[in-house]
Amino acid sequence: MTIDVRNVELLGARLRLRELRAEDLDVYQRIFTDPELTRYMGTDSMGVQAAAASFDAAVRSRGEAPRRKYTLAITAPGEDTMVGTIGLLVEDYGSNAMIGGLVVVPEGSLRAGGIEAGRLMAAFAFGPLGIHRVWAGHRHDHPVMDTVMAGVGLTPEARLRQLYRTQGRWRDVCTYAALRPEWAATATAAERRILASRPAEAREHAVAGR
Repeated sequence: MTIDVRNVELLGARLRLRELRAEDLDVYQRIFTDPELTRYMGTDSMGVQAAAASFDAAVRSRGEAPRRKYTLAITAPGEDTMVGTIGLLVEDYGSNAMIGGLVVVPEGSLRAGGIEAGRLMAAFAFGPLGIHRVWAGHRHDHPVMDTVMAGVGLTPEARLRQLYRTQGRWRDVCTYAALRPEWAATATAAERRILASRPAEAREHAVAGR
């Protein structure tokens, strides 16, 4: 099984992650212009035009070589409407990737889908991308994110003091991480399929270079 790193689609038991599409702009803008939905994120809510520019940048990142940033839409398995978003940033040093930007609209049926979305993204990083260490962080006063981090399979590591400033105040961030061998031992059947997958684009390039 292969996964196209330019057109990622990850299927879990309750939800699906897929690439952003033009028709997702309205939901993306709704998320990132809403002060409540962005309350615990690392940046303040955006204006409509700034959110549109952010969306365009996320879509363009699919064409980067090598691709470092993945911003995926969260949908229900049998539906195509975006109900949330999650991101993965492959870092330039070591073998690390950061999960971030997790938001699910509150009125949808997947409002409790953050754990599964995070685990699918971790499986993608550890599997096709070959990452050794996946980490994430949340604002220290987030009421439920410590539970989400544990469900994703991330272990507490540190509290970074006053890492960023939002809503006029400096914010501490709690960080968590997982290493591939430890995380893989907890993977579900769907996650193991992703872990065993190979990046289609890399394989095609290797064949072309022979």
